[in-house]
Amino acid sequence: MEYTVIAGTDMNVSRIAQGTWAIGGWMWGGTDERESIRTIHAALDKGINLIDTAPVYGFGVAEEIVGKAIEERGHRDKVFIATKVGLEWHNGSVSRNASPDRIRNEVHDSLRRLRTDYIDIYQVHWPDLAVPIEETARTMQALWQEGLIRAIGVSNYTPEQMNQFMSVSKLHTVQPPYNLFERQIERDVLPYVRERHLSVFAYGSLCRGLLTGTMRPDTKFTGDDLRQSDPKFQPPRYTQYLNAVQKLDDLAQKRYGKHVIELAERWVLDQPGIIAALWGARHPAELDAVAGVLDWHLDADTRAAIDQILQQTIANPIGPEFMAPPERHTVAA
Repeated sequence: MEYTVIAGTDMNVSRIAQGTWAIGGWMWGGTDERESIRTIHAALDKGINLIDTAPVYGFGVAEEIVGKAIEERGHRDKVFIATKVGLEWHNGSVSRNASPDRIRNEVHDSLRRLRTDYIDIYQVHWPDLAVPIEETARTMQALWQEGLIRAIGVSNYTPEQMNQFMSVSKLHTVQPPYNLFERQIERDVLPYVRERHLSVFAYGSLCRGLLTGTMRPDTKFTGDDLRQSDPKFQPPRYTQYLNAVQKLDDLAQKRYGKHVIELAERWVLDQPGIIAALWGARHPAELDAVAGVLDWHLDADTRAAIDQILQQTIANPIGPEFMAPPERHTVAA
């Protein structure tokens, strides 16, 4: 495994992190607790020591599974838990709420579910425009000063919002969506974080499974699986993206003896500023390709060839905007 230190802390984290959105089950067609725990243990066995989760993943289920898995394995001090705050849910409907009261209540709920007395990295999940960002930031700073959290992060924030946040609080980590197919952060977020030496965790690094190489034209998504509403998985885009995946896989095999899943994850890790990429496995076997990502790098010619493939195959690219929960601009009376 490759490791790196989160800037401004002494936390030496694995560059591949275990993502747990799918483990929560909600929007991924359900979950299997024992299989999920086995998967987390398999990740730990491979040297992955950074586990990213959130209360909204399964409405508490993912955090509970992470807590059980770490408690069963022991050595809590060897594992870095990154979780989030600032979303609430009612009858399966999610909304943003990053008010001080919500954060205070939520941190204790997360600590209980995670079976721990501190959180290593606490991240505001989405900006909440109904609450001044400075208020949210002050509350996060207070939790850090109280020792309930060891590092402060934000997710899905713009540079302007990060500026506001850092006017009153420390900020250690930033978590945006980033993969070969979704590169919007290259315009603003990545230059910003590089200049300020913030540590970036890239989520969606395999683009909801699209970059694993396992999707087929007749692949079916059932139940509440979010890919039923993901524009990348709808015609005519789906055919374009599958064509790109095949060409990327051919390139990876020809140049490195690798597959597209390894190429895609390595590409993310090789971007300056990215310290970790999330890998959202639900079964131990889905971690088998991790070893093939490590200890090599893409050369400039291959990066250029990747860009050319994307330009030639994807006529109408689209980002991950569909995943954003509804914004609110005022607090309900």
